Amino acid sequence: MRTPARGARDDVAIETAMRLAVLLGAGVPAPAAWRHLAGQGDTLLVQAARAAEDGGDVAEVLRSGGGAWGDIAAAWSVATAVGAPLAESLRSAVIALREAREVKAEIAVALAEPVATARLLTWLPVLGLPLGSFLGLDPLHVIAEPLGACALLAGLVLLGASVIWTRHLARRARPDDGIPGWDAELVAMALASGASIERAWALSAAARGVDAEPTADIATALELSARAGAPAVELLRGEAWLARHRARATGREAAARLSTRLLIPLGICTLPAFLLLAVVPAVLGVVRSTSIPL
Repeated sequence: MRTPARGARDDVAIETAMRLAVLLGAGVPAPAAWRHLAGQGDTLLVQAARAAEDGGDVAEVLRSGGGAWGDIAAAWSVATAVGAPLAESLRSAVIALREAREVKAEIAVALAEPVATARLLTWLPVLGLPLGSFLGLDPLHVIAEPLGACALLAGLVLLGASVIWTRHLARRARPDDGIPGWDAELVAMALASGASIERAWALSAAARGVDAEPTADIATALELSARAGAPAVELLRGEAWLARHRARATGREAAARLSTRLLIPLGICTLPAFLLLAVVPAVLGVVRSTSIPL
């Protein structure tokens, strides 16, 4: 059976978490809700249902699923630790996860066009030799001679450098795997149930498996809450929304910059490779056909 892609698995996890939130909000106990969902036959859901019925660590089971399941596990862990309503907590988590998925999808679409164009142009020099043969210039015999072999070797080196350079630029433009503002969402979830700021951050950090040190955005929001007397929960959720908004804007800017930066390996490597692999053998083939020694 073919394993679904990570994006598809994340979508399934988010949809399952929403169904779970609906069941819990309707008054279905957590073990029974997991049992209903486990009827789909998913091994992870079966294990989660068994852990819920036996009083085990459901979050640990979900964390083993990776991807969005790990984020849902963090929300479940924080909610159960502070006694927050699971239905409301899962709904908040699902909204944040869905927005983050939409941000990643938009960035992926924005990056797809320049990356695909660069890949197409990168491999065009490879068509030089078949094109020369089609035109009857006999480039295969030319590259067997010293000058032709040097052109072939230099062209292949430049082609390899272009591929590596292009992949490096595309990899740098991709967003991080983390969810923007997820730490603020978890802290807000804990604070909404009456936890202290210190405990809320400690629980959030433990659920995400990071050091218990507040980020600058969270510290700023908490400081503003203390100074202005505004609800810290709403400020943190606002910070989480702003983080996702910034990620979307940053991703679009990265895609725009990538379109320009990909011209550098195109001009330095790809075009010279095309000349060496297509034009030079063709010219040498013409010279060879006139019986002028190379």
